[in-house]
Amino acid sequence: MKPFPLSCILLSLGGCFFPPFLTPASAGEKTADCLPIQTLLPPAPNTTDPKAPFFIDTRGIDFSSPMMPQRDPHNPTYPAATDLPDTQLPPINKMGNFVLGPTHQLTKEWNEAQNGPHGRVVSFTLSSQQSHGFSPGITRAEPASCPEGYADAPYSAPGDPSHLIIPHTKESNWTRSIDLYIPSSVPYDRPLPFLIFGDGGEDGIYPGRDLFAMVDVLIKQHRIPPMVIIGVGAGGGDAQGSERGREYDTMSGAYADWVEHEILPRVEEEGHIQLSRNPDDRATMGFSSSGAAAFAMAWFRPNLYHRVLAYSPTLTNQQWPHNAELPGGAWQLHSPWAGSPKTHTLHYESALMPNSPHKPLRIWYEVGDQDLFYPVHAMPDGMHDWVLAGENMARVLQNNHYNYQFVFSRNANHVDGPTIEQTLPEALEWLWK
Repeated sequence: MKPFPLSCILLSLGGCFFPPFLTPASAGEKTADCLPIQTLLPPAPNTTDPKAPFFIDTRGIDFSSPMMPQRDPHNPTYPAATDLPDTQLPPINKMGNFVLGPTHQLTKEWNEAQNGPHGRVVSFTLSSQQSHGFSPGITRAEPASCPEGYADAPYSAPGDPSHLIIPHTKESNWTRSIDLYIPSSVPYDRPLPFLIFGDGGEDGIYPGRDLFAMVDVLIKQHRIPPMVIIGVGAGGGDAQGSERGREYDTMSGAYADWVEHEILPRVEEEGHIQLSRNPDDRATMGFSSSGAAAFAMAWFRPNLYHRVLAYSPTLTNQQWPHNAELPGGAWQLHSPWAGSPKTHTLHYESALMPNSPHKPLRIWYEVGDQDLFYPVHAMPDGMHDWVLAGENMARVLQNNHYNYQFVFSRNANHVDGPTIEQTLPEALEWLWK
């Protein structure tokens, strides 16, 4: 998901989120695809029985905020974390779970970064007509209005709120921009390390120029190796039924494979450089759903990537189209699918990382204390809590002895700009140690 205004999160799926959301739609609401209103009513959420299917865990959550509920990093259901003095960052030589204070100031590195970047920026575009993967793209379509209803409201499959049905989608072409930054200090006589991030390009979530300038500073200070930065634009739209959602929220190696075969060769050609094939020299980075893609690229293709950096990663059930083999989407990276084992096989109950051999990954990621919570009205499935997903991931990484830092940021929203500015220099340095 992308960041949205928090006073009323206007979803591209339609509608607003008003915490705590747990009121089913009224009979007067509009319907989709001319279906009976009873079909489209969201199922009643389960907030009381942890042993029943699709439990929504609201324990210890303060809903008094008019925006997103504010979380306590020391909620007893979360793994233990170390509080840091206000404005202090996690130690660069430590692993584990850390809580940032509420003040997010620009670090001293940004003063020097204001004079950059000093290397080459090479930009090019790619269209779906030129691509063999994700071609054509998809987008949600709005058919003619029904007599008594709203024409494009998604709803969940009967008995399974984790399975979102979108009545109308259509094929759609896309064009995206790719920005390549080559610092002046990189050598040209050898394969180069690189960091690739999603939601880049002209319409990206995070300004590439800021990242490029910061990389210059950190290379000059010998805190990271000389490397290339690649920002890849998203495919368009957001959430289920969009091209961006299909690429970023699908839990497989498909996006990593597409990057490997269609983006990186073009980067080498346009930049007149050679990129390293060593997974230790390759890092993925993302924001929200592109943060989930960063996890997926490394998890499903550890032969390609060993380093992950993500802000507010969407480690929730945003995958669409629905995949019966992995019905919880990115939620199942760290936690079991939330449905009932009585009606589904044990395969559905598996969480990937806890039940897989250890992989040589190094992971830095962050969530905010006011991050997203159930922004999809039709899916009260217990797998749409961004903070809980981040906490569950931290527990798995800790229990399975991964190299990781998890940062819980106070006074921080979804993909929080001040938190990114405060933490990015140290995060990049930690990632490449």
